[in-house]
Amino acid sequence: MVKDPEFLQLLRKRDFLDKIRFYFIHKNKHCFINNGHLKSGFSSNIVITKNQNTILTVFSKMGFLFDEIIRMRIVGYSNEQNSDELLYVLNLIPVNRKIRTFLDWKVFSPEFTRDMSRLFEVRNALNHSVSLEGVNYNSNKEVLLSSQAGFKKFKVDFERSWKKLLQIYEEQQKPVYLQLDKFLKEISN
Repeated sequence: MVKDPEFLQLLRKRDFLDKIRFYFIHKNKHCFINNGHLKSGFSSNIVITKNQNTILTVFSKMGFLFDEIIRMRIVGYSNEQNSDELLYVLNLIPVNRKIRTFLDWKVFSPEFTRDMSRLFEVRNALNHSVSLEGVNYNSNKEVLLSSQAGFKKFKVDFERSWKKLLQIYEEQQKPVYLQLDKFLKEISN
């Protein structure tokens, strides 16, 4: 969504960034305005290896985007107290409720909601396990995540869902980007 290089230039010149919290994607580059700084975010490309820590790391990136979508819809780009309070509450809400909320808000389709729920069952199992052994992935049929075929199916499904989530995120950031762009242009004149 972010097409305007002038937007990025305006952000870099301003000292009011402490009032803004906005994670956005610009031409496959992730940027994060937070605590007065414009920083690079994580990559659109993810690497999933057959390793518990790597898998949990990519799930945390998804979880971060979930929270940012909710933030954008409720407080926009605000980094005021309401933003901090919302982040506190979001940490108390289980991921499955966030996924269900996205369905209720029509952010996720029923099919994508099902896919995300199945993926996050793996995350939940891994959080309570010491290895991939014994963790099942249930896409259409249940497979062992530690098996070659099971991990391959999980990886393909995760990568497809990640790409879809990034598309959804870019759609969700549009109204906030437009508000912030308007604000930046108003104060620069």
